[in-house]
Amino acid sequence: MMTTKILRILVTGGAGFIGSAVVRRLVGRGDRVVNVDRLTYAGNVESLADAASSDLHCLEVADIADAAALERIFARHRPRAVLHLAAESHVDRSIDGPDAFIETNVVGTFRLLQQARRFWAGLPDDERDSFRFVHVSTDEVFGSLGNTGWFDHATPYDPRSPYSASKAAADHLARAWTHTYRLPVIVTNCSNNFGPYQFPEKLIPLMILAALHGRSLPVYGDGSNVRDWIYVEDHVDGLLAALERGSPGETYLFGGDAERRNIDVVRAVCRLLDRLQPDDAGARERLITFVQDRPGHDLRYAIDSSTTQQRLGWQPRHTFEEGLEETVHWYLENRGWCERVQSGAYRGQRLGLAVES
Repeated sequence: MMTTKILRILVTGGAGFIGSAVVRRLVGRGDRVVNVDRLTYAGNVESLADAASSDLHCLEVADIADAAALERIFARHRPRAVLHLAAESHVDRSIDGPDAFIETNVVGTFRLLQQARRFWAGLPDDERDSFRFVHVSTDEVFGSLGNTGWFDHATPYDPRSPYSASKAAADHLARAWTHTYRLPVIVTNCSNNFGPYQFPEKLIPLMILAALHGRSLPVYGDGSNVRDWIYVEDHVDGLLAALERGSPGETYLFGGDAERRNIDVVRAVCRLLDRLQPDDAGARERLITFVQDRPGHDLRYAIDSSTTQQRLGWQPRHTFEEGLEETVHWYLENRGWCERVQSGAYRGQRLGLAVES
């Protein structure tokens, strides 16, 4: 299996949750990284840890929908690969305000593909042959599964939310730029990520912090919706495998083989916190409250990653339980980070119920 050596890597969204994990890994192993991030509410330089001060890391604060900024960044840094992770990614926010999702996920991806194509076309033959553009997407583009079955490479797209529809559009653009312009794009789709540095609007960190403060733990509907969870470092392993060993035009699916009902995830968080930091008031499951469900809430996601495992030699290294324990430990030890990233942006309030007439 051939491995491509990358010299300079442009990472979009590198101050976000998954993006910062990618940047920390790349810089830690000695790669030179150009980090393009708009530093929205979900992007934070603190998430980069020691990578932020390394001479291997360069932060370019820019919007991927800004064509002029992208042209300047490509001309200045001349990357040999792009890992495109920048995205608006919270379903509830997409229900309340879909405009930002179209602008970043669709228009931003289009502008990035266009600039990458222009830059790639001007490279010498050997550099053009080794250039890669990895477009990082989600399993939510496939819609909702019933009680059986898995998403695989043959699953048709059936997005159900403004978020997933915007990511589906971006996926189609990425593939079109491969087939029409021969830009060497690789597409990846992943299941629900969790781990350190995740902004506390997502389920697991939201539950951890609410439980620590003795607040109610809101669970949508009856909590029966199922997600396949992957620890973020395992996803990073997969993305780098796709970058270095993947084939242009191919799609790779990354899942953790860890399906859990939402209510069971919340209960697992409660049990871990009860063990690691007991609450004098009693077991934290008492805080669970069932609330009005999200509009159009997909029932179940699950990824069959067996083909990807065979093609890339990748597999998840963490069980759900191992990853969750590491995650809870991290949030217990980094409450200052949690307070700072939420300050003025988000304080745990319910999103995603706005209905416009």
